[in-house]
Amino acid sequence: MPIPTPVVDDLVRPVDPQPVALPSAPAAPPPPAPDPASERPPAVAALKDSASVGLALVPLGLAFGVLVTQADLAWWWATAFTAFIYAGSLEFLLIGLVAAVVPLATVALTAFLVNIRHVFYALSFPLHRVKGRAARAYSTFALTDEAFALATSERARSWSGRRTVFLQLYMHLYWVGGATLGGLLGSLVPEGVTGLDFALTALFTVLALDAVRDRLDDLPTPALALLSAVIARVLFPSQMMLAACSLFAIALTARHFAGRHFTGRHLAGRHLAGRRASDAARSRRA
Repeated sequence: MPIPTPVVDDLVRPVDPQPVALPSAPAAPPPPAPDPASERPPAVAALKDSASVGLALVPLGLAFGVLVTQADLAWWWATAFTAFIYAGSLEFLLIGLVAAVVPLATVALTAFLVNIRHVFYALSFPLHRVKGRAARAYSTFALTDEAFALATSERARSWSGRRTVFLQLYMHLYWVGGATLGGLLGSLVPEGVTGLDFALTALFTVLALDAVRDRLDDLPTPALALLSAVIARVLFPSQMMLAACSLFAIALTARHFAGRHFTGRHLAGRHLAGRRASDAARSRRA
Protein backbone atom coordinates (compact mmCIF):
# COMPACT_ATOMS: atom_id res chain seq x y z
CA MET A 1 0.00 0.00 0.00
CA PRO A 2 1.56 3.25 -1.05
CA ILE A 3 2.44 5.72 1.71
CA PRO A 4 1.00 9.18 1.05
CA THR A 5 3.65 11.76 0.46
CA PRO A 6 3.19 14.91 2.57
CA VAL A 7 2.69 18.11 0.78
CA VAL A 8 5.78 20.28 0.99
CA ASP A 9 3.75 23.44 1.31
CA ASP A 10 2.15 22.10 4.47
CA LEU A 11 5.57 21.49 5.97
CA VAL A 12 7.11 24.85 5.22
CA ARG A 13 4.03 27.04 5.68
CA PRO A 14 4.82 29.32 8.64
CA VAL A 15 2.55 29.23 11.60
CA ASP A 16 0.82 32.54 12.29
CA PRO A 17 2.23 33.86 15.54
CA GLN A 18 -0.24 34.60 18.29
CA PRO A 19 -0.33 38.24 19.32
CA VAL A 20 1.48 38.74 22.59
CA ALA A 21 0.29 41.54 24.82
CA LEU A 22 3.29 43.62 25.74
CA PRO A 23 3.24 45.56 28.98
CA SER A 24 2.23 49.08 28.24
CA ALA A 25 4.54 51.82 29.37
CA PRO A 26 3.09 54.20 31.91
CA ALA A 27 1.53 57.20 30.31
CA ALA A 28 3.62 60.33 30.55
CA PRO A 29 2.07 62.99 32.76
CA PRO A 30 0.55 65.83 30.81
CA PRO A 31 2.69 68.95 30.65
CA PRO A 32 1.74 71.59 33.19
CA ALA A 33 -0.70 74.12 31.93
CA PRO A 34 1.04 77.44 31.29
CA ASP A 35 0.14 80.36 33.48
CA PRO A 36 -2.23 82.53 31.43
CA ALA A 37 -0.90 85.68 33.09
CA SER A 38 2.69 84.89 32.06
CA GLU A 39 1.64 84.70 28.39
CA ARG A 40 0.05 88.14 28.42
CA PRO A 41 2.04 91.29 27.74
CA PRO A 42 3.47 92.76 30.97
CA ALA A 43 1.21 95.81 30.74
CA VAL A 44 -1.94 93.66 30.53
CA ALA A 45 -0.84 91.26 33.26
CA ALA A 46 0.07 94.14 35.58
CA LEU A 47 -3.32 95.73 35.03
CA LYS A 48 -4.98 92.61 36.38
CA ASP A 49 -2.48 92.36 39.23
CA SER A 50 -3.18 95.93 40.35
CA ALA A 51 -6.97 95.72 40.10
CA SER A 52 -7.62 94.46 43.63
CA VAL A 53 -5.54 97.11 45.39
CA GLY A 54 -6.30 99.74 42.76
CA LEU A 55 -10.02 99.51 43.43
CA ALA A 56 -9.22 100.29 47.06
CA LEU A 57 -6.91 103.17 46.14
CA VAL A 58 -9.61 104.99 44.21
CA PRO A 59 -11.97 105.55 47.19
CA LEU A 60 -8.94 106.26 49.35
CA GLY A 61 -7.88 108.93 46.85
CA LEU A 62 -11.39 110.32 46.87
CA ALA A 63 -11.20 110.66 50.63
CA PHE A 64 -7.84 112.40 50.35
CA GLY A 65 -9.16 114.85 47.75
CA VAL A 66 -12.14 115.67 49.94
CA LEU A 67 -9.87 116.32 52.92
CA VAL A 68 -7.77 118.66 50.76
CA THR A 69 -10.75 120.81 49.85
CA GLN A 70 -12.07 120.76 53.42
CA ALA A 71 -8.70 122.18 54.54
CA ASP A 72 -9.44 125.25 52.34
CA LEU A 73 -6.85 124.25 49.76
CA ALA A 74 -7.44 124.41 46.02
CA TRP A 75 -8.49 121.15 44.35
CA TRP A 76 -5.28 120.93 42.32
CA TRP A 77 -3.30 120.45 45.53
CA ALA A 78 -4.71 116.93 45.61
CA THR A 79 -3.30 116.25 42.14
CA ALA A 80 0.07 117.79 43.01
CA PHE A 81 0.43 115.86 46.26
CA THR A 82 -0.43 112.51 44.74
CA ALA A 83 1.54 112.97 41.52
CA PHE A 84 4.81 114.38 42.88
CA ILE A 85 4.93 113.26 46.53
CA TYR A 86 3.11 109.92 46.32
CA ALA A 87 3.75 108.87 49.90
CA GLY A 88 0.35 107.74 51.18
CA SER A 89 0.27 108.40 54.90
CA LEU A 90 2.67 111.35 54.57
CA GLU A 91 0.26 113.05 52.19
CA PHE A 92 -2.51 112.92 54.78
CA LEU A 93 -0.12 114.54 57.28
CA LEU A 94 0.93 117.17 54.74
CA ILE A 95 -2.61 118.49 54.48
CA GLY A 96 -2.42 119.84 58.00
CA LEU A 97 1.21 120.94 57.62
CA VAL A 98 0.55 122.92 54.46
CA ALA A 99 -2.65 124.42 55.85
CA ALA A 100 -0.74 125.55 58.96
CA VAL A 101 2.19 126.88 56.86
CA VAL A 102 4.79 125.09 58.98
CA PRO A 103 8.51 125.59 58.26
CA LEU A 104 10.06 123.54 55.48
CA ALA A 105 12.53 121.94 57.90
CA THR A 106 9.63 120.53 59.92
CA VAL A 107 8.06 119.12 56.77
CA ALA A 108 11.37 117.49 55.79
CA LEU A 109 11.85 115.96 59.24
CA THR A 110 8.29 114.63 59.25
CA ALA A 111 8.76 113.10 55.81
CA PHE A 112 11.98 111.42 56.95
CA LEU A 113 10.44 109.92 60.08
CA VAL A 114 7.31 108.68 58.32
CA ASN A 115 9.02 107.21 55.26
CA ILE A 116 12.13 105.75 56.85
CA ARG A 117 10.45 102.34 56.69
CA HIS A 118 11.13 102.34 52.94
CA VAL A 119 14.78 101.72 53.75
CA PHE A 120 13.77 98.28 54.95
CA TYR A 121 11.53 97.74 51.91
CA ALA A 122 14.52 98.11 49.60
CA LEU A 123 16.17 95.06 51.17
CA SER A 124 13.66 92.65 49.60
CA PHE A 125 11.99 94.61 46.79
CA PRO A 126 12.90 93.03 43.40
CA LEU A 127 14.49 96.17 41.96
CA HIS A 128 17.26 94.07 40.38
CA ARG A 129 14.76 92.81 37.78
CA VAL A 130 14.00 96.31 36.53
CA LYS A 131 16.14 97.26 33.51
CA GLY A 132 17.04 100.80 32.51
CA ARG A 133 17.92 103.85 34.57
CA ALA A 134 14.63 105.63 34.02
CA ALA A 135 12.59 102.55 34.93
CA ARG A 136 14.67 101.91 38.04
CA ALA A 137 14.39 105.56 39.11
CA TYR A 138 10.61 105.51 38.74
CA SER A 139 10.32 102.13 40.47
CA THR A 140 12.28 103.53 43.41
CA PHE A 141 10.07 106.62 43.51
CA ALA A 142 6.86 104.56 43.29
CA LEU A 143 7.85 102.07 46.00
CA THR A 144 4.77 102.29 48.22
CA ASP A 145 3.42 99.93 50.86
CA GLU A 146 0.86 98.51 48.44
CA ALA A 147 3.40 97.96 45.65
CA PHE A 148 5.79 96.29 48.08
CA ALA A 149 3.08 93.97 49.38
CA LEU A 150 2.16 92.82 45.86
CA ALA A 151 5.65 92.66 44.32
CA THR A 152 7.10 90.58 47.16
CA SER A 153 4.25 88.07 47.41
CA GLU A 154 4.67 84.38 46.63
CA ARG A 155 3.03 84.59 43.21
CA ALA A 156 5.21 87.56 42.17
CA ARG A 157 8.50 85.62 42.20
CA SER A 158 8.28 84.98 38.46
CA TRP A 159 7.30 88.52 37.48
CA SER A 160 9.52 90.43 35.10
CA GLY A 161 10.82 93.89 35.82
CA ARG A 162 8.48 95.47 33.26
CA ARG A 163 5.50 93.85 34.90
CA THR A 164 6.54 95.26 38.28
CA VAL A 165 7.01 98.77 36.88
CA PHE A 166 3.64 98.68 35.11
CA LEU A 167 2.06 97.52 38.37
CA GLN A 168 3.49 100.56 40.16
CA LEU A 169 2.42 102.88 37.33
CA TYR A 170 -1.18 101.68 37.41
CA MET A 171 -1.37 102.05 41.17
CA HIS A 172 0.03 105.57 40.85
CA LEU A 173 -2.63 106.42 38.29
CA TYR A 174 -5.37 104.99 40.51
CA TRP A 175 -4.17 107.17 43.36
CA VAL A 176 -3.81 110.37 41.31
CA GLY A 177 -7.14 109.86 39.54
CA GLY A 178 -9.06 109.20 42.74
CA ALA A 179 -7.51 112.18 44.53
CA THR A 180 -8.17 114.52 41.60
CA LEU A 181 -11.77 113.41 41.40
CA GLY A 182 -12.15 113.84 45.15
CA GLY A 183 -10.69 117.33 44.97
CA LEU A 184 -13.10 118.32 42.21
CA LEU A 185 -16.12 116.87 44.01
CA GLY A 186 -15.00 117.78 47.51
CA SER A 187 -17.25 120.80 47.71
CA LEU A 188 -20.27 118.53 47.33
CA VAL A 189 -19.44 116.52 50.48
CA PRO A 190 -20.74 118.01 53.74
CA GLU A 191 -18.04 119.10 56.16
CA GLY A 192 -19.62 117.10 58.99
CA VAL A 193 -18.61 113.78 57.41
CA THR A 194 -15.98 112.08 59.56
CA GLY A 195 -13.89 108.93 59.23
CA LEU A 196 -12.52 109.60 55.74
CA ASP A 197 -8.93 109.53 57.02
CA PHE A 198 -9.50 106.01 58.38
CA ALA A 199 -9.56 104.67 54.80
CA LEU A 200 -5.74 104.48 54.81
CA THR A 201 -5.70 102.44 58.02
CA ALA A 202 -8.33 100.10 56.61
CA LEU A 203 -6.30 99.51 53.44
CA PHE A 204 -3.14 98.74 55.44
CA THR A 205 -5.12 96.30 57.57
CA VAL A 206 -6.31 94.43 54.48
CA LEU A 207 -2.76 94.28 53.08
CA ALA A 208 -1.44 92.97 56.39
CA LEU A 209 -4.07 90.24 56.50
CA ASP A 210 -3.23 89.21 52.92
CA ALA A 211 0.47 89.03 53.80
CA VAL A 212 -0.24 86.85 56.84
CA ARG A 213 -2.45 84.56 54.77
CA ASP A 214 0.28 84.12 52.14
CA ARG A 215 2.85 83.23 54.82
CA LEU A 216 0.99 81.00 57.24
CA ASP A 217 4.21 79.03 57.77
CA ASP A 218 5.92 82.15 59.16
CA LEU A 219 3.59 83.25 61.94
CA PRO A 220 6.44 84.46 64.23
CA THR A 221 7.07 87.38 61.85
CA PRO A 222 3.61 89.01 62.20
CA ALA A 223 3.76 88.25 65.93
CA LEU A 224 7.03 90.20 66.15
CA ALA A 225 5.50 93.03 64.12
CA LEU A 226 2.48 93.23 66.45
CA LEU A 227 4.68 93.12 69.54
CA SER A 228 6.89 95.89 68.14
CA ALA A 229 3.84 98.06 67.44
CA VAL A 230 2.46 97.55 70.96
CA ILE A 231 5.79 98.38 72.61
CA ALA A 232 6.21 101.48 70.43
CA ARG A 233 2.66 102.62 71.22
CA VAL A 234 3.27 102.31 74.95
CA LEU A 235 6.83 103.66 75.18
CA PHE A 236 7.06 106.06 72.22
CA PRO A 237 3.52 107.22 71.37
CA SER A 238 4.67 110.40 69.63
CA GLN A 239 7.10 108.50 67.35
CA MET A 240 5.26 105.22 67.07
CA MET A 241 5.98 104.56 63.38
CA LEU A 242 9.73 105.08 63.65
CA ALA A 243 9.99 103.18 66.93
CA ALA A 244 7.89 100.25 65.69
CA CYS A 245 9.90 99.89 62.46
CA SER A 246 13.19 100.09 64.38
CA LEU A 247 12.11 97.50 66.95
CA PHE A 248 10.82 95.21 64.23
CA ALA A 249 14.10 95.47 62.31
CA ILE A 250 16.10 94.72 65.46
CA ALA A 251 13.88 91.72 66.26
CA LEU A 252 14.23 90.30 62.73
CA THR A 253 18.00 90.78 62.81
CA ALA A 254 18.29 89.07 66.19
CA ARG A 255 16.13 86.18 65.01
CA HIS A 256 18.25 85.80 61.87
CA PHE A 257 21.53 85.56 63.77
CA ALA A 258 19.98 83.32 66.42
CA GLY A 259 18.77 80.98 63.67
CA ARG A 260 22.22 80.90 62.08
CA HIS A 261 23.81 80.16 65.46
CA PHE A 262 21.36 77.33 66.15
CA THR A 263 21.87 75.88 62.68
CA GLY A 264 25.65 76.05 63.08
CA ARG A 265 25.54 74.29 66.44
CA HIS A 266 23.18 71.65 65.06
CA LEU A 267 25.45 70.93 62.11
CA ALA A 268 28.52 70.84 64.35
CA GLY A 269 26.77 68.39 66.67
CA ARG A 270 25.85 66.13 63.77
CA HIS A 271 29.42 66.26 62.47
CA LEU A 272 30.81 65.38 65.91
CA ALA A 273 28.35 62.51 66.32
CA GLY A 274 29.34 61.19 62.89
CA ARG A 275 33.04 61.28 63.79
CA ARG A 276 32.40 59.46 67.05
CA ALA A 277 30.40 56.75 65.27
CA SER A 278 33.18 56.40 62.69
CA ASP A 279 35.84 56.10 65.42
CA ALA A 280 33.76 53.50 67.26
CA ALA A 281 33.35 51.41 64.10
CA ARG A 282 37.06 51.66 63.36
CA SER A 283 37.94 50.50 66.91
CA ARG A 284 35.61 47.50 66.63
CA ARG A 285 37.25 46.42 63.39
CA ALA A 286 40.67 46.71 65.03
